[in-house]
Amino acid sequence: MTTAGLLVMLLSVGIVVSLFSWCIWKVLNTPHESEKIHGTEFETPDVRQDKAP
Repeated sequence: MTTAGLLVMLLSVGIVVSLFSWCIWKVLNTPHESEKIHGTEFETPDVRQDKAP
């Protein structure tokens, strides 16, 4: 492997590891994030029609 290839590989791996580490840190250290989680249940038009009197 040439020196240029080694540098490109190390730069690429470093960027991916840095981004992954930042994402994990951000997820674990963001306060009160559980209060902002919304449910995924929603009423579609066909369900609303079934409930209508």
